Amino acid sequence: MPHLENLKKQAKLILRWHRERHYPVAAQIRGLMPRFLNMPDSEILAANFKLSDAQEMVARQHGFDSWQALKAGLSTTSRRVKSSPSKAMIVCAEPQLLVTDINKSCKFFQEKLGFSLVFSYGHPPYYAQIGRDAARLNLRCVERPVIESTVRDREELLSVSMTVATAEEIKLLFLEFQSAGVTFHQTLKKQPWGAKNFIVKDTDGNLLLFAGPANHSFA
Repeated sequence: MPHLENLKKQAKLILRWHRERHYPVAAQIRGLMPRFLNMPDSEILAANFKLSDAQEMVARQHGFDSWQALKAGLSTTSRRVKSSPSKAMIVCAEPQLLVTDINKSCKFFQEKLGFSLVFSYGHPPYYAQIGRDAARLNLRCVERPVIESTVRDREELLSVSMTVATAEEIKLLFLEFQSAGVTFHQTLKKQPWGAKNFIVKDTDGNLLLFAGPANHSFA
């Protein structure tokens, strides 16, 4: 979990971007703050937006409903830490998928894979972020596919890998996607290295790996 002082600086930066009418921040605000959900960029940037709003945004980015809840969570985490870390720890990764139609791709992830739209940007949109649970994927619009489809399929060139914690969950996820009519490049399969996984193909042919343990634990 990031340090509180860094989160305060992040909130102040968001506030400054809003005051300077930095358009990309409008999409982030709309995606994270319910009261701005149906407002266009221009109205969001013209609206009353305070430091407390920016702090709430930061809290929501880290899975908390409010700034107070975030601070309480940080306090609890701090009490559990016995010593300062010896090195920096990466706490999040956001793979970027190249797609030819942002709206079509977002619809697929929402309706077929159970993701939610975090934000989209542009008219028409050329960049978006979708999320499900702790996973975040960034979608970037390109004119045409950059990898030849037959090569990608033959070599199984994965665009992203996502994992669940238990054998039960990977089976549930596969059945959920199957019921939604998802196209599979590979159905649920037990691998020699002790995992079960399956591969979904999105509307642009990107190969998305979903994996979990083959048994009740990796041990």
